Amino acid sequence: MNQIHHMNFGWLHAPPFPPASCHGLVVQTDLSLILVDTGIGMHDIANPEERIGIEAIQAAGFQFLPQFTAIRQLESLGFSADDVSDIVLTHCDPDHVGGLADFPKARVHVSAEEKQNIYSGNPRYNLAQFSHGPHWVEHALNDSETCGLPTRSAVADSRFEIRLVPLFGLTHGHCGVALIREDEVFLHVGDAYYLRDELVYPEHPVGQLATLRADDNQIRIASLEAVRRLVSVGHPNLSYFGYHDVTELPPNMERYVVE
Repeated sequence: MNQIHHMNFGWLHAPPFPPASCHGLVVQTDLSLILVDTGIGMHDIANPEERIGIEAIQAAGFQFLPQFTAIRQLESLGFSADDVSDIVLTHCDPDHVGGLADFPKARVHVSAEEKQNIYSGNPRYNLAQFSHGPHWVEHALNDSETCGLPTRSAVADSRFEIRLVPLFGLTHGHCGVALIREDEVFLHVGDAYYLRDELVYPEHPVGQLATLRADDNQIRIASLEAVRRLVSVGHPNLSYFGYHDVTELPPNMERYVVE
């Protein structure tokens, strides 16, 4: 079986803003399970202030819901943590890496720039989320192109090639993740945009939030423009989506209920 499963690994909700998803992927092959991002994890739920920090929790509106964690969703499908061989990260903000510690044996693929950023003292990261000692695999060199964008080989499987797509700016090492199967390309753009509408409306108000969050806003805008150009070309076998836009989740997926 070789499939890509869209999953939501957690919810963020900081009123008056609407809920935001943690849209990750599970790549199921004949050999293994591969995750793209890990959302909010069980260790975050057990020790949220230590692992994330109260300021970040309140600002982003972390919702600590065990049933949405990657490990609980995989267990409900009959898998265990040991079945996950590799995790490919778009970047290492707390809402993307909380589940890493739930899969301690997995190899964790990340751009070399992002790995350096984590341990540079950048306050956007909380090192407690990495205290279990992830099995880092750093990727530093662009070695090919995918749909005209420079990319880096991350994981090669029997049916999928998984590549990092440098879309720097939000963080110094932020990447998209391209999954290539024969002539199909599935592109997870991470947080290159928060809402898909940003591709159509360059002055979308959510860009103000992205500007505040960016390590380098000029580079972030250039990365967003690269995604806009890619989409405008209209590659016939390209599917794309981001991490936080609820409208991009499969329609039958459980939603966060605002009380």
